[in-house]
Amino acid sequence: MLGDDAELTAAVRAAQDGDETAFRTVYRAVQPRLLGYVRTLVGDPDAEDVASEAWLQIARDLDRFSGDADRFRGWAARIARNRALDHMRMRARRPAIGGDETELTGRAAESDTAGEAIEALATDSTLSLIARLPQDQAEAVVLRVVVGLDAKSAAETLGKRAGAVRTAAHRGLKRLAELLGDDPESAGGLDALPPQREPRGRAVTSATVTHTRARTQKDM
Repeated sequence: MLGDDAELTAAVRAAQDGDETAFRTVYRAVQPRLLGYVRTLVGDPDAEDVASEAWLQIARDLDRFSGDADRFRGWAARIARNRALDHMRMRARRPAIGGDETELTGRAAESDTAGEAIEALATDSTLSLIARLPQDQAEAVVLRVVVGLDAKSAAETLGKRAGAVRTAAHRGLKRLAELLGDDPESAGGLDALPPQREPRGRAVTSATVTHTRARTQKDM
């Protein structure tokens, strides 16, 4: 591991030891992309609230996490996805009876996939096109290209096989290329997206979350 991944891994481990500054570092590093993923699931109006709930759980359960930066991003994404499912059940006034993820299958994304949260990674026009993909493709593209998960971690987040996630991401990126070809103003937008990562061998503010984290540690 080099650069940002090594720094994030070190920050996560320091945060597990109660270092609030380290937890703020983790929050700043992960929150923008995580918020972009949540926007893909629940739409822009509710994304901040859902992400806030996710971070409260991350802070509460951080001691149970084990792994490096890649695994942390995947773990955080799974928590965010579960909170999004809970939110959708509540919004639809259905009882939150565990585990049914079919509510997200085939659902069209409601907003710009990542919007301002990841504007450093791609143009707004490209992100708006991601929002037009089928939900399974949009999630696969966002998890792999935006959040930066490898296929295995993305598959664990979605409860699918790695091959299915690779296929969905491939189809999503192919469809994006077609959409970009139909939109001259967005030409070259895919080049702004970072490459998909393959596995290597083997609103709540950050201050609010770290305060919760500190309180949780004292209570344990």
